[in-house]
Amino acid sequence: MAIEFSERIRRIPVYPAAGGYADAAPPVRLASNESPYPPLPAVKDAIEQAIGSLNRYPDPSNSLLRTRLSERYGVPTQQIAIGNGSCDILLAAGEALLEPGAELVYAWPSFSVYPHLSAASGATAVTVPLDQQERHDLTAMLREITVATRLVVVCNPNNPTSTAVALSNIASFLEEVPPHVCVILDEAYCEFNLLEDPDSSVELLHSHPNLVLLRTFSKVYGLCGLRVGFALCGSPEMPRALDQVRQPFFCNAIAQAAATEALAHQDAVTERVTRTIAERISVQERLLALGLQVAESQANFCWLHLGEEHEEAEVMRGLEQRGVLVRGGAALGCEGALRVTYGTEHENLRFLDALEEVLLGVNAR
Repeated sequence: MAIEFSERIRRIPVYPAAGGYADAAPPVRLASNESPYPPLPAVKDAIEQAIGSLNRYPDPSNSLLRTRLSERYGVPTQQIAIGNGSCDILLAAGEALLEPGAELVYAWPSFSVYPHLSAASGATAVTVPLDQQERHDLTAMLREITVATRLVVVCNPNNPTSTAVALSNIASFLEEVPPHVCVILDEAYCEFNLLEDPDSSVELLHSHPNLVLLRTFSKVYGLCGLRVGFALCGSPEMPRALDQVRQPFFCNAIAQAAATEALAHQDAVTERVTRTIAERISVQERLLALGLQVAESQANFCWLHLGEEHEEAEVMRGLEQRGVLVRGGAALGCEGALRVTYGTEHENLRFLDALEEVLLGVNAR
């Protein structure tokens, strides 16, 4: 007789993780929105120093990291939550806020973890299509909020479409959201957004206690492998609730040490963002020259539509045969598209040359 799992296991979708990580000879990995740049030398030194105390549990309160984040953003430490990546905080928020009979509102296509929140909790998911520019339609999302709504998630810039809405529109949106509804503004890629200063959204916390700004060290800081995320919250109630539904010691000692040190090097962060944006401009120009429809990226990745004459699966296969890994739109909610991370100049040229070869060789439908 087989093991019988709970109903929610049958509801929760499998996260569409990218492949290629077990390859002996690593290909050009442009599938997971990682930074192509390794941790800074000072961050590596902090990791080395932390290794000597691994016989002890990590600080369960993440006190030093929260203090440094407080100094960086001007948010009280009791309003800052740390997580094993931002996904850990996101899933904990679903656990803390949602239950059968409650509603969750988010745009689609958007981050692939959002469907897990309703599936795990038994809440009802209300998805809202993106607008014609593949951005969040905040007006349409407002119309879907009811007395049963507990949580609204806005991904800005949006993953996978790379687009962003102006902060003024988000501010107007927050003014209309009822105070009983928690709004998570998922800003995993905000440092790459040129529409405004990435720190501007922090001011919204002063007037919206129901707001949570969700951020990560995985992207611009290049610490994907250590999994550190954080949330800046409009009130201290949210961090307390998140901690209640999670296991203790959810952020390991090496991750805490690396993230704390990484915060001290904002000049390096700015320099890496500048390099990424330069590649963003260069890649987009070449994609447009190939006749492809490309979304207006405000992230460290692009979103392009292949058109009816090209099969997504065939293009993906052709790129993989040429040693380039990207993400297909079918796994992300929109078949016929590709999400491609901006890598180094060399990696981006490998991708562009491979894509041009594949598009010229793929048979029309």
